[in-house]
Amino acid sequence: MPRHSVIALAVVLALSSAACSRMSFVKPSAKRGDSEQVAPRYDFRGTPQSRQRTETRLQVARGAQALRNGDVDTAERELRAALRHDPDNFNALTLMAVIESHRGRDAQAGELYARAASTAPHIGGAQENYGAWLCANGRPAEGMTYLDRALATPGYSEPAGALANAGACAEAAGQPDRIERDLRAALRLQPANAVALSAMAQYKYRRGNYLEARAFSERRLAAAPPTADVLLIASQIEDRLGDRAAAERYRRRLGREFPQALSAQPGESSRP
Repeated sequence: MPRHSVIALAVVLALSSAACSRMSFVKPSAKRGDSEQVAPRYDFRGTPQSRQRTETRLQVARGAQALRNGDVDTAERELRAALRHDPDNFNALTLMAVIESHRGRDAQAGELYARAASTAPHIGGAQENYGAWLCANGRPAEGMTYLDRALATPGYSEPAGALANAGACAEAAGQPDRIERDLRAALRLQPANAVALSAMAQYKYRRGNYLEARAFSERRLAAAPPTADVLLIASQIEDRLGDRAAAERYRRRLGREFPQALSAQPGESSRP
């Protein structure tokens, strides 16, 4: 499986400009069953232990807010402080993984996602995040195992994301029968899921179904800001359909918005 970049967590929209669309990750959720509440409950009368728990929640909340504001250094400082007192805090581990990925330290991000998955086996998002990281880092068979764990988690609130990730990962994992099945299931739940739409466009393109590929590509372009992969496959689809003008428009846009990607993948022979 080619090396993929990832979508930034929804909780850190300020970092999304560095994102790609091949896999997605889920943010720490305040819903019951997905994670603990990030918003702190204040306790001024309790034991030192309860006061420390409150301070840890505050540190995680401050770290999350700093990420939203694009202040990565402050976020890292707050989250590392939280992890010193609570090394198994799922929210802190997840957000620290985002920071490590943002800094280009993918191996460290993977270790944090793995810790979150190990310490929070009942949280579907922890399993999905590690599964997505494994798929994006050349370990698709393992990744599918964790994505299936996420889907099997009782009450998991984000099945569309896990299905989209599974469909995008299935071919490299040697499970081609799951590609279209899981991607279509994701789109039934979430018709504008960017990962599923992008993966379907690429899947249909590889199979030579260029009209269907165009339809999914256009839906993907309407669903979220494009990435280099999205514009590249759109240009390749139009080339195959014989619309040279449309293909050239996508290539010009790719050159304006992602010039480094255009130089790295200049031709039709490049796989998205």
